[in-house]
Amino acid sequence: MKRTLFKYFVELTGHPVSSTLLKSISQSPLSRPLIKPFAKAYGINESEAEYAIETYGSLQAYFTRNLKQGVRNIEPAPNILVSPVDGVLSAAGKVEKEQTFLIKDYSYSIKQILGDEKIAKRYENGYYCIFYLSPSHYHHFHYPIDGNLLSRYALGTVSYPVNNLGLRLGDRPFATNYRLISELETAFGQVAIVKVGALNVNSIHIQNHTKNCVKGEDFGYFSFGSTVILFIEQHESFQLLQKPATNIMMGESIGIWT
Repeated sequence: MKRTLFKYFVELTGHPVSSTLLKSISQSPLSRPLIKPFAKAYGINESEAEYAIETYGSLQAYFTRNLKQGVRNIEPAPNILVSPVDGVLSAAGKVEKEQTFLIKDYSYSIKQILGDEKIAKRYENGYYCIFYLSPSHYHHFHYPIDGNLLSRYALGTVSYPVNNLGLRLGDRPFATNYRLISELETAFGQVAIVKVGALNVNSIHIQNHTKNCVKGEDFGYFSFGSTVILFIEQHESFQLLQKPATNIMMGESIGIWT
């Protein structure tokens, strides 16, 4: 019951009014008494947070916490693709022509996700990775590889939940949620990072607008629940290193160009 209540606060609900109310409470000092029970309910490692738990002024401030420097190891080899987030690698594989991505009983084309046929075609025969971030996870996102920012664009006006309930009931949420897409030019081709917003609020915050993208660099965060999708352009030497349903830490190797 307690975990269900906390999920409402960090993933919101299906109704705009109740979502707005939950958002307001979670951002208010009134939510401070919820922080310690929240951390305990989800087994959060308090020692990793930038500050002591008592210093956070609201549940949302704790949810969007920074980590201490050095608590995540970034694989330094330039030919290694790393996870951009802490989360669960819920799906991964090859992007076949005309492929749809089955996510919790719904299928989505890459065109629906990226919103543009020309951009989508670029990643055909490449690879994809989908990461789900639960309330227990650190909610910042980082660059998975060195590169230059080619474009950053937003799609969608309505956000649905990205948890199991939302994927069952939402209107094809990966295709219609508010989402922010960053495309990088790397030494191995292009990589798209798709950040999918949470329910009823556009919860994606960009902190770093530099064009020079450094692997492992923090460039934004989600203020409420979220999902991240990577698309990797075709390269004959690329291999995935992780299998779906794997818990992943930000900076951990998920692919390699040999």
